[in-house]
Amino acid sequence: MASIPVLAAALNPGGIIAWLIIGLIAGTIANWIIPGKGFGLLGNMVIGLIGAFIGGLLVNLLVPDQTYGFWGSLLVAILGACLLFFVIGMVRKRRGASS
Repeated sequence: MASIPVLAAALNPGGIIAWLIIGLIAGTIANWIIPGKGFGLLGNMVIGLIGAFIGGLLVNLLVPDQTYGFWGSLLVAILGACLLFFVIGMVRKRRGASS
């Protein structure tokens, strides 16, 4: 049952709709920051959503029970999306080298 409070806290700043909007923005910005081909507009938005969720969970684990407002949540989402773009880029390179 410990995972439910973590999930609720990660999505707390503004609820799910706000995280969707922030994730969509974060995916676009992270694609500009991390070099690579990207995944198209829709793919970048999905990566932004997943990255926002990952960033929210990581920050909640490091600094529990904190809220950061819109700009702080956007920064956390961008960092999470950048991390996800980086990991996906490394996996792509590794698969390309082994093929």
